[in-house]
Amino acid sequence: MNEVILIVGMFMVTFSVRYVLFAVAGRVHFPQWLNVALGFVPPAVLTAIIVPAVLMPRGELWLSPVNPWLLAAVFAAGLAFWRKDLLTTIVSGMLCFMVLRFAVGL
Repeated sequence: MNEVILIVGMFMVTFSVRYVLFAVAGRVHFPQWLNVALGFVPPAVLTAIIVPAVLMPRGELWLSPVNPWLLAAVFAAGLAFWRKDLLTTIVSGMLCFMVLRFAVGL
């Protein structure tokens, strides 16, 4: 019974927070400076997730030419700047990582 109360309580909190934000979404307008600042949030969050995974895949800093995470990330970044296509970058970066990690054995 406690689990049911817990699940219903989590649902109520999650739903109420999201419902309030959707209900006032069209009526609230942020200042221009805040809109500009909020545009930097997605790149900052992605950087905070990706950089530790690439540079510290085993829990410590690993800057080496045999780091497959780093090599695949450099390849994917170069491809992203060249092609400017998200799907190509993701698929090619993962393919590069798989080849380096499992076929080459890095």
